[in-house]
Amino acid sequence: MASKHHFDSVVIGSGPGGEGAAMMLAKRGQNVAMIEAEDRLGGGCTHWGTIPSKALRHSVSRLIEYNASPLFSRQQMPHKLTFSEILKYAESAIRKQVKLRSSFYERNSVTVIHGIASFIDAHSLRITHPDGSIDTITTDNVVIATGSRPYRPPGIDFSHPRIYDSDTVLSLKHDPKNIIIFGAGVIGCEYASIFRGLGVKVDLVNMRERLLSFLDTEFSDALSYHLRNNGVVIRHNEDFEKIIGRDDGVILETKSGKRIFADCLLFANGRSGNVEKLNLNAVGLEPNERGQLEVDENYRTEVPHIYAVGDIIGYPSLASAAYDQGRFAATALIDGSCESKLVSDIPTGIYTIPEISSVGATEEELTAANVPYEVGRAQFKHLARAQIADSLVGSLKLLFHRETKEILGVHCFGERASEIVHIGQAIMEQKNGGNSIDYFVNTTFNYPTMAEAYRVAALNGLNRVGPEH
Repeated sequence: MASKHHFDSVVIGSGPGGEGAAMMLAKRGQNVAMIEAEDRLGGGCTHWGTIPSKALRHSVSRLIEYNASPLFSRQQMPHKLTFSEILKYAESAIRKQVKLRSSFYERNSVTVIHGIASFIDAHSLRITHPDGSIDTITTDNVVIATGSRPYRPPGIDFSHPRIYDSDTVLSLKHDPKNIIIFGAGVIGCEYASIFRGLGVKVDLVNMRERLLSFLDTEFSDALSYHLRNNGVVIRHNEDFEKIIGRDDGVILETKSGKRIFADCLLFANGRSGNVEKLNLNAVGLEPNERGQLEVDENYRTEVPHIYAVGDIIGYPSLASAAYDQGRFAATALIDGSCESKLVSDIPTGIYTIPEISSVGATEEELTAANVPYEVGRAQFKHLARAQIADSLVGSLKLLFHRETKEILGVHCFGERASEIVHIGQAIMEQKNGGNSIDYFVNTTFNYPTMAEAYRVAALNGLNRVGPEH
């Protein structure tokens, strides 16, 4: 016999969006249940996406640093690691995250239920537990935060032991000598860096004409150069005709007639929202063709008491933004609306080797909008801290308004770029004249630091503006 429980709010999915919503609802005094389909909390972000891929990247980056350092090399053979060895390190990072995140639910008295949730009607949910037993719970409100998964086009056999997507690649058992990565978006470029850093030959197949076309062109070009310089073969403007898995490897046939052979293939082209098991028909909600739900500015769906956050609503599909969306949705759910909104300029962090991060406008956007901007640059190779750490690859670029000196965009390429960008972001967000490139000239920075790049870039840009200033 199914048991019945009633909650003020139920959150479906314990990734960053669901966690943000559940914690805020609990802190505001609600009786909250978290429904998580997997046996551990944390969602795709913790188990298949952000955390494992960044942990893998960290290991590979340190390995490259170790092998390149004159302190350790001493003419010996370069140290090698296999993908399975660095996966063990990623698993330890995941365990720490799960332990930490689980403690939040306990501390805030959120009921955690492991199982698959589907709507019976607008206020009732069926929970199918891992052992097959079924419970029914009722609730006043629902926050859907079920996330997304890699897109799997028909015609590709993902059950083949040599064909992976970005989830299943984390169970890669053999040690490939070469790999084809189809899809050169953020995930494809990050894994191209990881595998190449391990000494695996990489064919990166891109459907577009350049890498990560949303980036400032200079930085997209810099990434292409450094991947190629490290031995990655990049093939632009290609689509697949078919992907054939064999016992000894995988063949990719392109529409342009090429045949590429490798030990294995990673398909990393697009993601789909996890909506299939929710039985949305029961509440009259219809996802779009990418499995995403439409929401208003308060993250409310067409059904007034059902909200949605994170990858399931599409852009920006970032863990950082999802957490904020969850908190904002919870506030709107309780108060009727939420004053807080996502910042208009959400920073981009791309964990390739070297990493890329940016916030604000690109040169192309400013030129198209006829904004009179100037550019300030700092090359990392000129910074004392970078010379000490031997992190000479990279640069910081500041785009600022010629007249007002407002910072309009910050673009960074190189080690620690995703940390460095936040300094510029903080100044860009200042109001009443606080957003000015002069801040970086008039502020004393610690020395030696990577942050000092801001002073160098600011002086470089102001010198370019000329004597009228």
